[in-house]
Amino acid sequence: MIMNAALPSRPVLLWRQRVNARGFTLIEMLVVIVILGILLSIAVPAFQSIQRNGNVTRAAYNIADTLEAARAHAMAHNTYVWVGFYEEDVMSLVPTNVQPPFTGKGRVILATVASKDGTKIFDDDDTSATLPADRITQVGTLVKVEQVHLADLGAPAGGDTKTLDGRPNLAYTNPGPPNDHFSRISSESADKTKFVFTAQGYTFYKTLRFSPHGELNINGVSDFKRVVEIGLKSTRGPVVETTNPNVIAIQITGIGGNVKLYRK
Repeated sequence: MIMNAALPSRPVLLWRQRVNARGFTLIEMLVVIVILGILLSIAVPAFQSIQRNGNVTRAAYNIADTLEAARAHAMAHNTYVWVGFYEEDVMSLVPTNVQPPFTGKGRVILATVASKDGTKIFDDDDTSATLPADRITQVGTLVKVEQVHLADLGAPAGGDTKTLDGRPNLAYTNPGPPNDHFSRISSESADKTKFVFTAQGYTFYKTLRFSPHGELNINGVSDFKRVVEIGLKSTRGPVVETTNPNVIAIQITGIGGNVKLYRK
């Protein structure tokens, strides 16, 4: 005869199941929440930094692509092409119209226009004027890049020639002080082109001009520029970041119109 005395009673089995199936205690849950909070406090700033770096990189490539497309259009159509730069508050809902230095920050707008008759319309020594709307045609649509600021980055510090600090310093030595600022485009500068143009509600006071041969001229200044620089800094909304900002320099050569990016 087989005895069942060794088997636990039903109440004992139910008690063991309840013990094994119990959840976290309040203290254990609080510990987990604290640990998650610490991990998030570490991960979120790093993620935001990566995101801002991506914003500046995308902006730089968008600007570089716009410049290369403008030069290609000038050469393909044997005409003069202007690329205009304007910066406004990233929160703006309608086109603004402020003369340099631009007070708004965070949204950079580019427009490209071409001469209809293949000429540069005005000679470099003519009186300042607006390019006549009936003599230019817009090429493509406005290009808007956000979370970036057009900045003057300062002369390179030297070092690896592939980095920001080691980039060529021609934009700061040609033509040299006190006119070296004419080799750079910055929202912080009062420089403006001699011949402005308007497109889709914006007036573009800072321009680069490509000739039918692909040569580059900046801001309506007639003397030749060996290198032109456009500096970009990351923004948080309409505020330019000052603590470890993501920075990229775009340099364009005057003769070849070659575009190159330098970063930290």
